[in-house]
Amino acid sequence: MTGRIIETPACVAEGAAWLAAAEPRFAAALALTGPLPLRRSPGGFAALLDAIVAQQVSTASAAAIRGRLAAAGLVTEDAVAAAGDDTLRACGLSRQKIRYARALAEARLPYATLATLPDDAVIATLVALPGIGRWTAEIYAMFALGRSDVFAPGDLALQEAARVLFDLPARPREPAFRAMAEAWSPWRAVAARLLWAYYRVETQREGV
Repeated sequence: MTGRIIETPACVAEGAAWLAAAEPRFAAALALTGPLPLRRSPGGFAALLDAIVAQQVSTASAAAIRGRLAAAGLVTEDAVAAAGDDTLRACGLSRQKIRYARALAEARLPYATLATLPDDAVIATLVALPGIGRWTAEIYAMFALGRSDVFAPGDLALQEAARVLFDLPARPREPAFRAMAEAWSPWRAVAARLLWAYYRVETQREGV
């Protein structure tokens, strides 16, 4: 069972209403943020390659590398698997990211099947690949697959938003934050959207 899939803004609004009724602080945050964004994105190889490209570089640098990869036609599994190191390096990928990108291309993940798996199985499948950590896997499950009950407690913006909203003495660490978020099931992915929106309001910066 995959659980609820977020497909439309109405799904997000339903989850937001549930969270606001369950937790007064979420209601207060929602009053500040207004309606939450859908934040769905295409899945598949390109989405995970983008995630690898974006690791530990600025948004501008990641966009430049993506542009060079696209211009070189290196956006499919076949193309990346066949490309030489020099070609990938010329697009801006480090030696480590070349290894990650090639491993992803050669894995030939069954993306259509992945979309039918339970949340835990999706995460486990993705983190088994080099260069795909739990945060990346959770973000993919939330945005590319639309999973309603996936959370990313390792995300610093979510941690900071929770610290402010719930008046915590410090940012919650990942294990404690994961436990805290259990109360927001079955809409943890909407709680994440709300916390990111609240973070943007409080800091005037984007979280993810």
